[in-house]
Amino acid sequence: MCLIARYLEDRGIATIVVGTALDIVERGNPPRAVFMDFPLGHGGGPLFAPAQQLAIAREAMAALEGLSEPGQIVTLNQTWPEGDAWKSTASDESADDVRSPRDLTPRYQLEEDRHLVEAAAGD
Repeated sequence: MCLIARYLEDRGIATIVVGTALDIVERGNPPRAVFMDFPLGHGGGPLFAPAQQLAIAREAMAALEGLSEPGQIVTLNQTWPEGDAWKSTASDESADDVRSPRDLTPRYQLEEDRHLVEAAAGD
């Protein structure tokens, strides 16, 4: 997403990345981004919560208008409806979630993607 946002911004199209994994958004270095401490895959908000989904979209658009410096990340004023219980479930290795635990090692589909990210980050 971050690479696409930079591509579009280079062509004069304003973008805002909505992320739920702060470390990934920071490393992706999008031109502008908002963050919510929500479970992965729920950047649009919780299922069947249209009022909160609309609030997220409005907050993200307001942030788009207010962010002037490249690389800024704003934390939205949103909370997950059931609180932070999802965090213990997400890190519970005995649960049904069979994904690998998150780590700080970036992974890329193509080696060219790695070079683009490293060039943009100045590595």
